[in-house]
Amino acid sequence: MAAPKRGRIASAQSKPWRSLALILIAIVALTAGMFASGHTTPRLGIDLAGGTSITLRAVAEPGQESAINKTNMDTAVEIMNRRVNGLGVSEAEVQTQGDKNIIVNIPKGTNSKEARQQVGTTAKLYFRPVIATEMSGGAATATPSPSASSSASDKATDKATEKATDKSTSSATPSASPTSQGRAVTDALKADASPSASTGASASASSSASPSASGSASTSKLEAQYAALDCSKKSVRATAGKGAKPTDPTVACGETSPGQWQKYILGPAEVDGTDVKKAQAVFNTQTAAGWTVTMDFTSKGTKKFADITGKLAKNQPPQNQFAIVLDGNVVSDPRVNEALTGGNAEISGSFTQEEAQSLANMLKYGALPLTFKEDSVTTVTAALGGEQLHAGLIAGAIGLALVVVYLLVFYRGLSVIAIPSLLVSAILTYVIMTLLGPAIGFALNLPAVCGAIVAIGITADSFIVFFERVRDEIREGRSLRPAVERAWPRARRTILVSDFVSFLAAAVLFIVTVGKVQGFAFTLGLTTVLDVVVVFLFTKPLMTILARRKFFANGHKLSGLDPKALGAKAPLRRTRRPARPADPKEA
Repeated sequence: MAAPKRGRIASAQSKPWRSLALILIAIVALTAGMFASGHTTPRLGIDLAGGTSITLRAVAEPGQESAINKTNMDTAVEIMNRRVNGLGVSEAEVQTQGDKNIIVNIPKGTNSKEARQQVGTTAKLYFRPVIATEMSGGAATATPSPSASSSASDKATDKATEKATDKSTSSATPSASPTSQGRAVTDALKADASPSASTGASASASSSASPSASGSASTSKLEAQYAALDCSKKSVRATAGKGAKPTDPTVACGETSPGQWQKYILGPAEVDGTDVKKAQAVFNTQTAAGWTVTMDFTSKGTKKFADITGKLAKNQPPQNQFAIVLDGNVVSDPRVNEALTGGNAEISGSFTQEEAQSLANMLKYGALPLTFKEDSVTTVTAALGGEQLHAGLIAGAIGLALVVVYLLVFYRGLSVIAIPSLLVSAILTYVIMTLLGPAIGFALNLPAVCGAIVAIGITADSFIVFFERVRDEIREGRSLRPAVERAWPRARRTILVSDFVSFLAAAVLFIVTVGKVQGFAFTLGLTTVLDVVVVFLFTKPLMTILARRKFFANGHKLSGLDPKALGAKAPLRRTRRPARPADPKEA
């Protein structure tokens, strides 16, 4: 008799080792990548590693309360998030709370100090012309800046005055005396008080008249504030220039080098942060400039910038400088030698990479639609975070132990398949979470740990579905090997539907929520996908291999597949059809 043809069942049974080899190779490759990256543990969120939580409250100007709306709050969240991410603190959380508050969580172990400074710097960014400036506490002399010029590509190079030593070595000559400088300051303030100063338009005959008495009083008051301004004092810096309207002159402070402060009288704002389309830190290899900051302006910003630089280029130092002012503080004060009309500029000076990146972030993300006040700052210690992590790990261990006990009691020998499958799933989850830290900034928080614990039950449920399908086939009277292959298609459909529902729930939860809840949703979705991978490439092939062993094939009492204990029917046997009786006629 001819041997029966080997069908799909036989073909499937002959390939389990391929699937096992594939998943083991994947584990080895991912683990090697983890060690090669230098990160062998997942990155922890603020609630586990400790860090700083900042609460910012939106404050509206009188009569502008309607500005605090969902659109502006969402825009502020996006800008703050970009500020922090621009510093490499990618696991920081920025989210709204209620209608007026924004919560910023900065984990410990990152550049959290600078991130806090940039997030807390919530006022708008302005470009103001410099009227007078000097080292705080020094003689009343105008401090010059290095010169600027346009390149062939029409990109300007605005030399920045970031270091006091750069300023002291400039070739420009200071004012002859405090008296002559005082007259120049007064004249400049009067010019800025005219309508043309803030609009950039030509003054009319009526606007060219002498300033009013109130304008003269305001000018005298500003000069008195400037004379008394001591930027070396922190309390003075905290109030200098704060609350000044964009259309009014003001005083301000700026740090030229660590511990060295410069004070300024600044004219009305000519350009604001919304006019900057793009800014980035660039290392200039073509010249000796080193790290520079390039700016691209919007169409409106290009015209405004061309107007102000055109006016500044005609003045003598320091009134040919413009100050980049953020939250009342001068972060840079480049000098202009010619009108810059190309819509882009390059600020260069003695920048380090960190200083250039910080200035670029301020230029790019400095224009918030609202003003915010820092309501509270809470620090979560690493010790408290460690306790929460310890408690989460204990909860996970207890959950895993209970699942293992359940499998041993109800499925006995089949736990030899289930427990290694759980371990493979745990290894893949751990390695992938560790790799996602440096790759996409994923940070493991307490809700994410909860998601991993829930995933233990989801994974165990897939094993139970498969095992019960196999038992059903055995109850029908089939032997183990055909029972495994007949049970798999049915179990596979059930597992896929169940995991799809879990993944869909996790995806919806991730999309509609913010903050820590997203950690739970992300972990749940990840482990659900891994459950499918483990069941298909490890659990099923391992079951196929063990079904060939006598311990399981013969239905040992401890195998969990004992036909008697399962109440199996008599074995199904293939019966032959009876032979047809011979036709008498043929005889």
